[in-house]
Amino acid sequence: MHLKSLTVRGFKSFASSTTLRFEPGITCVVGPNGSGKSNVVDALAWVMGEQGAKSLRGGKMDDVIFAGTAERAPLGRAEVMLTIDNSDGALPIEYAEVTISRTMFRNGGSDYAINGESCRLLDIQELLSDSGIGREMHVIVGQGQLDTILQANPEERRGFIEEAAGVLKHRKRKEKALRKLDAMEGNLTRVSDLTAELRRQLKPLGRQAQAARRAAVIQSDVRDARLRLMADDLVQLRRISDAESADEESFRAQRAQLESLLTSELAREAEVQTEAAEQAPALTAAQETWFALSSLKERLRGTAELATERVRLSAPEPEEDTGARDPETFEAEAASLKDQETAAQEVVAQDRLALDAVIAERAAAEAEVAEVEQAMADAARALADRREGLAQRAGQVDSARSRAETRKAEIDRLTTSREQAVARADEAHQSFTALETQVAGLDNTEVDLDEVHAQAVERFTSAEKVVEQLRNDEQSADRDRAGLTARLEALELGMARKDGSAALLAAGQRVTGLLGSVASLITVEAGTETAIAAALGTAADAVAVSSSGSAVSAVELLKSDDGGRAGIIVADAPQSAASNASLPSGARWAIDALTVPDSLRPALSAVLRDTVLVNSLAAARDAVAAQPGLRAVTSDGDVVTAGLIVGGSSAVPSLIEVQAAVDECRSKLDEANHRVERARFALTGAVEERLQAQTSVENALTQLHESDARMAAVAEKLGELGSLARSATAEAERLEQALVTAQEAYEADLAKVAELQAELGVAESQAESVGPDQALRESLAAQSAALRAKEVEARLTLRTDEERAFAVTSRIENLMQTAQGERDARARAVARRERRARESAVARAVASGANIALARLEVSLTAATVSRQEAEKAREQRDAEMIGLRTRIRDLSARIEKLTDVVHRDEVARAEQRMRIEQVETRALEEFGVASETLLTEYGPDQLIPPSMREPDADVEYDEQGEPVEGDPIPYVRVEQEKRLRAAERDLNLLGKVNPLALEEFSALEERLKFLTEQLEDLKNTKRDLLEIVKQVDERIEEVFTEAYHDVAREFEGVFSRLFPGGEGR
Repeated sequence: MHLKSLTVRGFKSFASSTTLRFEPGITCVVGPNGSGKSNVVDALAWVMGEQGAKSLRGGKMDDVIFAGTAERAPLGRAEVMLTIDNSDGALPIEYAEVTISRTMFRNGGSDYAINGESCRLLDIQELLSDSGIGREMHVIVGQGQLDTILQANPEERRGFIEEAAGVLKHRKRKEKALRKLDAMEGNLTRVSDLTAELRRQLKPLGRQAQAARRAAVIQSDVRDARLRLMADDLVQLRRISDAESADEESFRAQRAQLESLLTSELAREAEVQTEAAEQAPALTAAQETWFALSSLKERLRGTAELATERVRLSAPEPEEDTGARDPETFEAEAASLKDQETAAQEVVAQDRLALDAVIAERAAAEAEVAEVEQAMADAARALADRREGLAQRAGQVDSARSRAETRKAEIDRLTTSREQAVARADEAHQSFTALETQVAGLDNTEVDLDEVHAQAVERFTSAEKVVEQLRNDEQSADRDRAGLTARLEALELGMARKDGSAALLAAGQRVTGLLGSVASLITVEAGTETAIAAALGTAADAVAVSSSGSAVSAVELLKSDDGGRAGIIVADAPQSAASNASLPSGARWAIDALTVPDSLRPALSAVLRDTVLVNSLAAARDAVAAQPGLRAVTSDGDVVTAGLIVGGSSAVPSLIEVQAAVDECRSKLDEANHRVERARFALTGAVEERLQAQTSVENALTQLHESDARMAAVAEKLGELGSLARSATAEAERLEQALVTAQEAYEADLAKVAELQAELGVAESQAESVGPDQALRESLAAQSAALRAKEVEARLTLRTDEERAFAVTSRIENLMQTAQGERDARARAVARRERRARESAVARAVASGANIALARLEVSLTAATVSRQEAEKAREQRDAEMIGLRTRIRDLSARIEKLTDVVHRDEVARAEQRMRIEQVETRALEEFGVASETLLTEYGPDQLIPPSMREPDADVEYDEQGEPVEGDPIPYVRVEQEKRLRAAERDLNLLGKVNPLALEEFSALEERLKFLTEQLEDLKNTKRDLLEIVKQVDERIEEVFTEAYHDVAREFEGVFSRLFPGGEGR
């Protein structure tokens, strides 16, 4: 097994995707400072599951993502993929090649994968640990760690051996079991606390359940009384409803009679409408016929008038004298012009022959001129060619000389460029060497920054632990305060009794001279609350007033309001005579255990006269036996007199005991508030210290990031300098080759210049050629010009004669066209006269036919008018009858509507009565779940009322057979039931707030207590099982470590003997 490749993208300084290929035998990563060795090692540790940002030289885990440089933006995620060759099956997975990848996003998300399949971090750790590799098994040895191993003390070497032996996996399992044990210990403590709390809550909840049972009895009386009153209301409402429906049938009969008449009238109206609908088509047809005939009459009359007008307009027109000539005259004149046309054409033919002869002479003269000019042109061209050849050769010489000079300048430029490239390469090499020296300094600075960051992290961790501890203290104190607050509220709620004393205290100003409850006015010595409450008896729950008159007024108020009974202590009571009894040994006077206002001391002294406090019943019995006039009270609240002993288990606590508990709870609450404030003050300082430590960590981390950025920038600069040096060297070599090529071309250009100069000398030594004489050319040119003038004159003569011949021909054609036009005009006049005659005949026929049709149409129109008038008269009669019918229908509808309103009002009244009945029935069903029939059957006024249920703890009378005696049922009397309802509601109000779920909560609390007790036992068993697992893991660790220790000792002896022949090491 060995590493095959490592692909890094966006991890620390690796912005782009970078893949490192490994071959078997590679065991270390080396390189110059700042080249990224530490980042490669960090990538290996990170992909194998490293979770500590400190181990990766960072403050938080997302610091591993590339943070960006001046030239490149930061990335959003970091990804590392590690590929392992598993051909030997060292990893317990059925793949010859295993790729482990880890991706972290800047928002904190992290993904793990094995061969592309998503997995957990635990899966990767277990896969690697089973094969002896992992982030904590020293398969990755960072810079400086080898020295740590060589200089390790025995404890550290033991740690190395344990990790190499795979003990770490077992230790983790042990730690996991211990963490579960710690978590379970918290659950165990919590369940124990819950069990104790549930036991504490059972007693007050039991009292609430008892109050709920008593409230259930009272609520039963309230329900029975309300149902009986509701049944009485229902019977009365139904009786009224029956009485109000007496006149309904008469109103319905009248309305039915009127509705019958209305139906007959409506039927007749429908018949009339039917007749009108049937006759409507005939009336419409008559009207349409009359309108059609009238329209036709008007059209025929218009047609006749139009035909008459056409006859008038079609009368024959008289022939007009246009003064035109006869066509034969024009034809005779054209025939006379034919001879002139023939003579003119002959003259044109003669002119054309003369022109052709002149053209031939002119062409011959121009040919001679052209031959002379061609000879002169050839001579001039030969001279120009010679001069042009000389100029070209001179240009070639100049061009070759210019190329040679250009080559010379190119050689100079290449020489300068090569020298500059060599200088740049030397400068880049020097800068590269200097920057490598700077990287070494940056690496040393980064080591110092790591130490500063580690110290800051350690300080922050310590501050975090202090803050966590103080926060736990604050939460604990806050929980205690909340519990005490809830207990105080419960106790104060328990002090609010719903009896006569509570009624007097609630009356307030209505009771003159009211001082308050006795329990709130006195202070009882701690530990004697139960004894004092028993000694005071009903006075413990009494109220105090300022005078006896106020006491009488309070009693009268309780009687008038039916508020119950109450004890009243009078403040102005006279001082009683001193007791003649002596104080027994081991006892104390009860009045001495109280701190009492001066105004109440006489009254309370009288109440506690001859009352002593003792520790036990035996002491109370001895004290009373010695002095029968004494009343002894034990610390448990047992009261002993000469003829009466009252004692037993404690019942409902008195107000004095509750007041003492309230005072104690308030004292503890104040102390808890002080503890909360102290904890919060200390927590504020610790939080500030943690913020300072966190700031130090962030500053150190920022410096680390800046150092990484500088190192990345230096590494990038090193790359740029190396690239610059290589490119400058390559450029110098290229320029050297170009310089050699340019030198060769320059020598070739010099040879070409010499060759062209020799050819130019030869061309200049040759003589120029001579052409024809210029005078001959001018003589021939003058002769040719005279012939051209003669040709122009011949052409003008020909043109003039052609135009004369064309004019004669055109005159002949015009005369012939005029003669033909005159013949056509005469033919058109004859045709027009014939068409007008035909149109006149047609118009006369149309006029005659229209007059005949008008005569017949007049008869039909008269018949249509008579039919139309008869149909309209029948329609008017039906309309009159329809008006009468609708008047009668309106009258009947009005009378029916009045009757309907009366019936509707009665129905509304009966509906309201039914609604009230339904409301009573609905209330009975919704509030009590009782149907109306059941309500009348079981709770109606005719039903006897059974005696009320007794409370569970009330006294019950029994007959001679031992059966409880029930009272006799009584008849229903509404006044008595209303009084019964008010009394039950008053008792329910005096009972105060009752928890209706107390019975169920009490039962559920008992079941929960039982369940938690069972769970507590299960947790204890689980704890024993976990301790057994820890014990087995310890034994396994000891076994594995022993084997590893012996293996290391054996290998150490062999390695030492090889390194130091003849030596021995253990």
